[in-house]
Amino acid sequence: MALTDISYDQLVAYQADVPEPEDFDTFWRNTLEESRSHAAEPLITDASGPFRHVTIEDMTFRGYLGDPIRAWVVKPRNVDGPLPTIVEFIGYNGGRGVIGEKLFWAAVGYIHVVMDTRGQGSGWGTGGDTADPHGAGPASTGFMTRGVLSPHDYYYRRLYTDAVMLLETVAQLPQVDRTRISVTGTSQGGGVAVAAAALSDLPATLMPDVPYLADFRRSVTQTPLPPYTEIVRYLAVHRGAADHVFRTLAYFDGVNFAKRISSPALYSVALMDDVVLPSTVFASYNALKSADKRIEVYEFNGHEGGQAAQLLIQAEWLAEREK
Repeated sequence: MALTDISYDQLVAYQADVPEPEDFDTFWRNTLEESRSHAAEPLITDASGPFRHVTIEDMTFRGYLGDPIRAWVVKPRNVDGPLPTIVEFIGYNGGRGVIGEKLFWAAVGYIHVVMDTRGQGSGWGTGGDTADPHGAGPASTGFMTRGVLSPHDYYYRRLYTDAVMLLETVAQLPQVDRTRISVTGTSQGGGVAVAAAALSDLPATLMPDVPYLADFRRSVTQTPLPPYTEIVRYLAVHRGAADHVFRTLAYFDGVNFAKRISSPALYSVALMDDVVLPSTVFASYNALKSADKRIEVYEFNGHEGGQAAQLLIQAEWLAEREK
């Protein structure tokens, strides 16, 4: 395990050469407009269970093309709004979990919305509850190559759209201060947060931890561990498909999204990470247009990153921006 894939000085200066499709903005505008035509009021039921100091709601909202997507909404009990809100996306093949699993942000005084990830939620943690009803062509094990020969069919088109539709739903919820919405997530969740911050003007701040899904060419060719190796496996079988695959991935690359973000951003990176290479995190971070940006560096951590230590840093960082 190397300390980092390139030197720290190189990381700080690293600019990824990621191609941007000419119709990138049009593709995403059309995708979102199509799904907005299926928007509807969310279904919300109380799920507080044994928890006396927070209110927990089970929410089903309409995501990509109106597909039902589950989420937890955790709120401080007996606190008047409007309240700042944290919208969190989950890491690869994890789910939203069980009620009461995530209480940190409600304890700090935020509304906390945790989106389930369509089709995932069976690889770690305590599970997910959302199906992905859309099929795709041949794929290797996992989610990285589902529909990868076309941006219209690719799995992450649906997931990124879910994230934006959730933000638009959250902004209408009682007690939510729509001017103080922050998006966050770890690994895949961080990558989804970056995409959501670029595709929606609702997030006031962005806080991705060890974010995945950026600088795809470098990630695929140099990362030794899954999930990027799913794409390697696919290309080893589908010889000659590389141009099509990387053309699709350019529509979903965190570098291309970061170039469209100017809101305050707090990233984290782990220099011993061999799941998400540090250089690919810096590729996204360095592409930001944000004047107010910071990256927390965990020199001796792997893909676990800062964990609870980073949560405390996030809470302090957000509080500073609300003064």
